[in-house]
Amino acid sequence: MANAYGDQTFLGYRRENGRVGVRNHVVILPVDDISNAACEAVANNIKGTLALPHAYGRLQFGEDLDLHFRTMIGTGANPNVAACVVIGIEPGWTQVIADGIAKTGKPVAAFSIEQNGDLKTIMDASRAAKDFVHWATERQREECPISDLWVSTKCGESDTTTGLGSCPTVGNMYDKLIPNGIYGCFGETSELTGAEHLCEARAANPEAAKKFKATWQAYMDEVIEPFKTSDLSESQPTKGNIEGGLTTIEEKALGNLEKIGRECSYIDVLEPAEAPAKGPGLYFMDTSSAAAECVTLMAAAGYVVHTFPTGQGNVIGNPIVPVVKITANPRTIRTMSEHVDVDVSGILRRDMTISDAGDALIDTVVRTANGRATAAEALGHREFVMTKLYRSA
Repeated sequence: MANAYGDQTFLGYRRENGRVGVRNHVVILPVDDISNAACEAVANNIKGTLALPHAYGRLQFGEDLDLHFRTMIGTGANPNVAACVVIGIEPGWTQVIADGIAKTGKPVAAFSIEQNGDLKTIMDASRAAKDFVHWATERQREECPISDLWVSTKCGESDTTTGLGSCPTVGNMYDKLIPNGIYGCFGETSELTGAEHLCEARAANPEAAKKFKATWQAYMDEVIEPFKTSDLSESQPTKGNIEGGLTTIEEKALGNLEKIGRECSYIDVLEPAEAPAKGPGLYFMDTSSAAAECVTLMAAAGYVVHTFPTGQGNVIGNPIVPVVKITANPRTIRTMSEHVDVDVSGILRRDMTISDAGDALIDTVVRTANGRATAAEALGHREFVMTKLYRSA
């Protein structure tokens, strides 16, 4: 049932396909690793553009190539991107990505380096990028209903305070906003180990429950069992998790699952970087538990704001999606306050309720959607990390 937040609005950029962005980037997108230099040169030439260098895009095939294309296209298609210049070494894959982004209706230009060289490519792409900057900077924010907001979540550098405070804060936000028509997303397949049966039970329907269990079991069968040693210590949980008081992956998983609140059920299970297609609601995405990879995949699926609970203190950001950092750890507030957007340490002191914390987070999410820079944005954190499934061919 909708609540008082149903009347909440924010100021966003309405895109050609009806989606709403909260940022207005002109992105210079490399198809492959060897096009990074050209993209960075264009971004250096044309102020107001943003290059997204990464490590992959050559000799990929099968499902791994599908994921690469899906991530590239989804990144350019994200509503936080106003326009996109795509640069690749070869014209074929470059055009595939540009055409995929163009389906949104936003301005896209494609350039390939073969038979042109860096200098000509940089010059031609710079001219297109400059035109896009002029066009994008005239776009205006407009008032939009809260139901137009897509908010993803992932936690990092978790500790005991995460499961007690910052993760339940995100869960309370979802409990209040999902009934009002927003799209939500959580993931981190490996970090649900030990609580997978609880997550399965939170599915809204048998189909979603079956898809989740199959997704989690595939990770166990294809990754954990073939390659495990005695345990996953120092990886799951990490050294930081252990220092923060989490001794097992099961403890970490129980805190992680707090991010979906008390009332939400997820309606579908997504492949990495897959856009949700079953309407408003909460979705589970099969993702890495590495922060930069996970946020990159959710941004590629179309989410425009990311909420990030942390205990020990994680500095992750993203180039196109603002990352809102939440912590309940008083020490992290003292030692890493410049990285924190929402302080919910009052939960541990019992002078703040979970509901109060959820309200504070919603307020910050709306202010962020309106244009307020997050801590990660102000500090220049633009981590963009692709997920690769196979060894190169």
